[in-house]
Amino acid sequence: MTESPKVSGSLRNRLAVTLIGGASLLAVLLFLVVRTYAAQIAQQGQDSILGASVTSILDAAVLRDDQVEIDFPYAAFSMLTTPAHDRVFYAIYRDAELLSGYADLPRPESPDGSERHYQSAEFIGKPIRISTASRTLLGADVKTRITVSVAQTQDALSDRLNAISRNIASFGIGFFVLVVLLSFWATSSTIAPLNRLATSVTRRGPQDLSPVIKPVPTEMLPLVASLNRLMARLNQSLTQSEDFIAEAAHRVRTPLATVRSHAETTLQRVDKEQNRQALRSMIRAIDESSRAAGQLLDHAMITFRADQLEYQQLDLVELVQKLVLRLTPVAEMKDIDLRFHGDQPVLCQGDPILLQNAIRNLIDNALKYSPSESAIDIWVTSHPQPQVEIRDQGPGFPIDEISDLAQRFSRGNNAAGTIGSGLGLTIAQDVAIAHGGKLALSNHTGGGACVIFSL
Repeated sequence: MTESPKVSGSLRNRLAVTLIGGASLLAVLLFLVVRTYAAQIAQQGQDSILGASVTSILDAAVLRDDQVEIDFPYAAFSMLTTPAHDRVFYAIYRDAELLSGYADLPRPESPDGSERHYQSAEFIGKPIRISTASRTLLGADVKTRITVSVAQTQDALSDRLNAISRNIASFGIGFFVLVVLLSFWATSSTIAPLNRLATSVTRRGPQDLSPVIKPVPTEMLPLVASLNRLMARLNQSLTQSEDFIAEAAHRVRTPLATVRSHAETTLQRVDKEQNRQALRSMIRAIDESSRAAGQLLDHAMITFRADQLEYQQLDLVELVQKLVLRLTPVAEMKDIDLRFHGDQPVLCQGDPILLQNAIRNLIDNALKYSPSESAIDIWVTSHPQPQVEIRDQGPGFPIDEISDLAQRFSRGNNAAGTIGSGLGLTIAQDVAIAHGGKLALSNHTGGGACVIFSL
């Protein structure tokens, strides 16, 4: 059983988290920067209006008979009207003496000349913004300094900033959602070539070790190059193994045939029953070894051709008929009747060498397990798909082992005393799967085994 690889996280999730995290940080930073800038602009607007109010009051101040007279202009306070009805406070000083206004209004140090001074403070429990400016009045014998401070609460400014903040937050949320969607799209697009590569490799057959030739992104090139080198080494190793098995089976089968011939000749010359029994056991062992070598050769050939089938248009009826005629002498030696059923041509696409090999093994299996003076029926049909059905009158398949009998070197518990290697059904199943079909094993109600080889 293949051990599952260890997982250390998801590249898609890592990339998505990185992009979304960067987007969220950028959205927060954008909110703070824009809000700070908007607050500065709004504050500058309020300061400009406060400064204009102070200037208009200072411009209305005159010195008569050493007395300061100020005729408050209407616009000095009307320009400070806001939708939030902010309160306005003022204080007017002659030098250090309060002439009018709120004595407890925070007063900064008097600025030099006519330069305005702005500050934020708290008055009667509310935040205020204060603008202060001074002006020097000259009389006949008097020089005096007039200082005017105008303050205003910041309710309207706070409302304006809150509205701006909400708009910025809405924009930031929309930006964040858009970036999240783009992040998922970007991660999917980035990971897609890797998923396609994994799907392509997964869909390959067990013997398909051809290199990956489809274009891949530059970042995946080392991975694909390493994968291709690995498959090249595996292909070389597999080819060497198949060649070794085929060569070994071929070299073993030829001398075994020679040894069997000598054993049969010796058997005819020996009279002692004990020696004759030993020779018969030797011939049987040689037959088993020869059969195993032959089926190993067949299996190696099927393994080599399974992913490189040489498809041809062929008539399955004609192919099976020829096999039946070829195996009829073997059946007659055991007094078994091979009965073929198939009048109409069954055309299909397949590799004739592999199909002959698979069906010959199935018929040969039926011959091995069929008792003398019995019959083997072979049907070739085209519905629901091209298939060959073989029924014998032998002991059938062991019910509790039927699902494992097509595995390599697997034999039923009723195979004792019967020559075999456990590769016949494996070969047939591999050929069926290579042609997109399957091998079904069952026992029919009349007794005996039933094998359906479908394409």
